[in-house]
Amino acid sequence: MNKIYLENDESTNKLGALISEKLKEINKSTIEIHLEGDLGAGKTFLTRSIISNSGWSGLVKSPTYTLCEEYDLGDVIFLHIDLYRTDEPEDIHIFDLDRKTHLKKIIIIEWPQKLAVKRNFDLKISFEHFDDGRKVLINDNDKLFSSLIKHYE
Repeated sequence: MNKIYLENDESTNKLGALISEKLKEINKSTIEIHLEGDLGAGKTFLTRSIISNSGWSGLVKSPTYTLCEEYDLGDVIFLHIDLYRTDEPEDIHIFDLDRKTHLKKIIIIEWPQKLAVKRNFDLKISFEHFDDGRKVLINDNDKLFSSLIKHYE
């Protein structure tokens, strides 16, 4: 695990852009990213940055009330899930996350600790408020994002 400091929204957006570039390079049909942290810590902001930097030109909405927002970019599909308001996390099966698709699928889950059954992740980012910015802990489970982490060393 690696710790980095993001001093403002601009540095968080830069991290999102770096993740977006890395996602384009990874030759894997499904990539799962877990985002943890308190309310307002930057999870949705980072997700907006990743999806926008991947080519989505529309609004990236918070799925706090809808639970899941889907973004089809033609060659890749993003599923952005927010489990904060979920009382029955086993209901995540309604999103059919493991469905087969001809598109590359990127699943981003906010509040994954609320899942009834733990899911494997490729990248986990934990946010913590710190001074005027955020401390971010990056766990690169499969070492797919090692070049991203090296960028901050």
